[in-house]
Amino acid sequence: MEINDPIKNPKPLASGAESSKIENPSSPHAARIELLISTLLRIGVTLSLSIVVLGTIVTFIHHSDYRTNPGVLPTLTQPEKATFPHTLHAVVTGLAAFTGQSLVILGLILLIATPILRVAISIFIFLHDHDRIFVYITSLVLALLLLSFVLGKAGG
Repeated sequence: MEINDPIKNPKPLASGAESSKIENPSSPHAARIELLISTLLRIGVTLSLSIVVLGTIVTFIHHSDYRTNPGVLPTLTQPEKATFPHTLHAVVTGLAAFTGQSLVILGLILLIATPILRVAISIFIFLHDHDRIFVYITSLVLALLLLSFVLGKAGG
Protein backbone atom coordinates (compact mmCIF):
# COMPACT_ATOMS: atom_id res chain seq x y z
CA MET A 1 0.00 0.00 0.00
CA GLU A 2 1.34 3.38 -1.00
CA ILE A 3 1.19 6.22 1.53
CA ASN A 4 0.40 9.66 0.13
CA ASP A 5 3.03 12.02 1.58
CA PRO A 6 1.86 15.65 1.24
CA ILE A 7 5.42 16.91 1.65
CA LYS A 8 6.86 14.84 -1.18
CA ASN A 9 3.77 15.10 -3.40
CA PRO A 10 1.95 18.33 -2.57
CA LYS A 11 -1.45 18.80 -4.14
CA PRO A 12 -2.35 22.22 -5.53
CA LEU A 13 -4.91 24.08 -3.42
CA ALA A 14 -7.05 24.98 -6.39
CA SER A 15 -6.90 24.75 -10.13
CA GLY A 16 -8.63 26.30 -13.10
CA ALA A 17 -11.69 28.42 -12.29
CA GLU A 18 -11.34 27.77 -8.55
CA SER A 19 -7.88 29.37 -8.39
CA SER A 20 -9.17 32.74 -9.60
CA LYS A 21 -11.52 32.90 -6.59
CA ILE A 22 -8.68 32.53 -4.10
CA GLU A 23 -7.07 35.85 -3.27
CA ASN A 24 -3.31 35.79 -3.45
CA PRO A 25 -1.84 37.65 -0.46
CA SER A 26 1.53 37.77 -2.22
CA SER A 27 0.18 39.60 -5.27
CA PRO A 28 2.11 42.63 -6.51
CA HIS A 29 -0.77 44.93 -5.47
CA ALA A 30 -0.77 43.58 -1.90
CA ALA A 31 3.02 43.82 -1.75
CA ARG A 32 2.91 47.49 -2.87
CA ILE A 33 0.32 48.29 -0.22
CA GLU A 34 2.35 46.59 2.52
CA LEU A 35 5.47 48.44 1.35
CA LEU A 36 3.61 51.78 1.33
CA ILE A 37 2.27 51.28 4.84
CA SER A 38 5.54 49.99 6.29
CA THR A 39 7.43 52.88 4.67
CA LEU A 40 4.94 55.37 6.12
CA LEU A 41 5.33 53.90 9.60
CA ARG A 42 9.13 53.74 9.37
CA ILE A 43 9.44 57.33 8.12
CA GLY A 44 6.97 58.62 10.73
CA VAL A 45 8.74 56.94 13.64
CA THR A 46 12.23 57.86 12.41
CA LEU A 47 11.27 61.48 11.75
CA SER A 48 9.52 61.85 15.10
CA LEU A 49 12.49 60.34 16.95
CA SER A 50 14.87 62.68 15.09
CA ILE A 51 12.76 65.72 16.01
CA VAL A 52 12.57 64.67 19.68
CA VAL A 53 16.36 64.17 19.81
CA LEU A 54 16.91 67.53 18.07
CA GLY A 55 14.54 69.20 20.56
CA THR A 56 16.41 67.64 23.47
CA ILE A 57 19.74 68.86 22.10
CA VAL A 58 18.36 72.37 21.47
CA THR A 59 16.96 72.46 25.00
CA PHE A 60 20.34 71.65 26.51
CA ILE A 61 22.11 74.14 24.21
CA HIS A 62 19.70 76.97 25.08
CA HIS A 63 19.79 76.12 28.80
CA SER A 64 23.33 75.10 29.61
CA ASP A 65 22.49 75.38 33.31
CA TYR A 66 20.59 72.06 32.96
CA ARG A 67 23.97 70.37 32.50
CA THR A 68 25.82 72.17 35.27
CA ASN A 69 23.25 72.93 37.99
CA PRO A 70 21.39 69.90 39.35
CA GLY A 71 18.91 72.18 41.14
CA VAL A 72 17.61 73.58 37.83
CA LEU A 73 17.12 70.21 36.10
CA PRO A 74 13.80 69.46 37.90
CA THR A 75 12.20 72.35 35.98
CA LEU A 76 12.67 70.13 32.93
CA THR A 77 12.06 66.66 34.36
CA GLN A 78 9.26 67.09 36.90
CA PRO A 79 5.75 67.52 35.41
CA GLU A 80 4.60 70.07 37.97
CA LYS A 81 7.64 72.28 37.27
CA ALA A 82 8.15 71.63 33.55
CA THR A 83 7.53 74.42 31.05
CA PHE A 84 6.44 72.38 28.04
CA PRO A 85 3.84 73.93 25.73
CA HIS A 86 0.34 72.55 26.40
CA THR A 87 -1.62 74.00 23.46
CA LEU A 88 -1.17 73.86 19.71
CA HIS A 89 -0.79 77.65 19.65
CA ALA A 90 1.99 77.44 22.26
CA VAL A 91 3.75 74.74 20.21
CA VAL A 92 3.60 76.85 17.02
CA THR A 93 4.83 79.92 18.92
CA GLY A 94 7.65 77.86 20.45
CA LEU A 95 8.59 76.44 17.05
CA ALA A 96 8.82 79.99 15.67
CA ALA A 97 11.23 80.79 18.52
CA PHE A 98 13.03 77.42 17.97
CA THR A 99 12.60 76.23 21.56
CA GLY A 100 13.66 72.70 22.35
CA GLN A 101 10.52 71.89 24.31
CA SER A 102 8.31 72.77 21.33
CA LEU A 103 10.44 70.58 19.07
CA VAL A 104 10.04 67.66 21.48
CA ILE A 105 6.25 68.17 21.53
CA LEU A 106 6.21 68.36 17.71
CA GLY A 107 8.06 65.04 17.57
CA LEU A 108 5.54 63.47 19.95
CA ILE A 109 2.61 64.85 17.93
CA LEU A 110 4.15 63.33 14.80
CA LEU A 111 4.59 60.01 16.60
CA ILE A 112 0.91 60.02 17.55
CA ALA A 113 -0.18 61.12 14.06
CA THR A 114 1.74 58.37 12.24
CA PRO A 115 -0.63 55.46 12.98
CA ILE A 116 -3.63 57.75 12.50
CA LEU A 117 -2.33 58.61 9.03
CA ARG A 118 -1.94 54.87 8.41
CA VAL A 119 -5.63 54.39 9.17
CA ALA A 120 -6.56 57.27 6.86
CA ILE A 121 -4.45 55.86 4.01
CA SER A 122 -6.07 52.47 4.53
CA ILE A 123 -9.45 54.04 3.75
CA PHE A 124 -8.16 55.12 0.33
CA ILE A 125 -6.62 51.71 -0.27
CA PHE A 126 -9.94 50.01 0.50
CA LEU A 127 -11.77 52.53 -1.71
CA HIS A 128 -9.39 51.69 -4.55
CA ASP A 129 -10.04 47.96 -3.99
CA HIS A 130 -13.82 48.57 -3.91
CA ASP A 131 -14.02 46.95 -0.47
CA ARG A 132 -16.93 48.88 1.02
CA ILE A 133 -17.15 46.93 4.27
CA PHE A 134 -13.54 47.76 5.17
CA VAL A 135 -14.02 51.37 4.04
CA TYR A 136 -16.88 51.66 6.54
CA ILE A 137 -15.01 49.88 9.34
CA THR A 138 -11.80 51.86 8.81
CA SER A 139 -13.72 55.13 8.56
CA LEU A 140 -15.39 54.32 11.87
CA VAL A 141 -12.00 53.58 13.44
CA LEU A 142 -10.63 56.89 12.14
CA ALA A 143 -13.69 58.78 13.40
CA LEU A 144 -13.31 57.18 16.84
CA LEU A 145 -9.62 58.08 16.95
CA LEU A 146 -10.33 61.69 16.06
CA LEU A 147 -13.27 61.82 18.48
CA SER A 148 -11.03 60.55 21.28
CA PHE A 149 -8.75 63.55 20.74
CA VAL A 150 -11.66 65.98 20.84
CA LEU A 151 -13.15 64.38 23.96
CA GLY A 152 -9.72 64.09 25.57
CA LYS A 153 -9.18 67.81 25.06
CA ALA A 154 -12.65 68.60 26.39
CA GLY A 155 -12.01 66.49 29.47
CA GLY A 156 -8.94 68.50 30.38
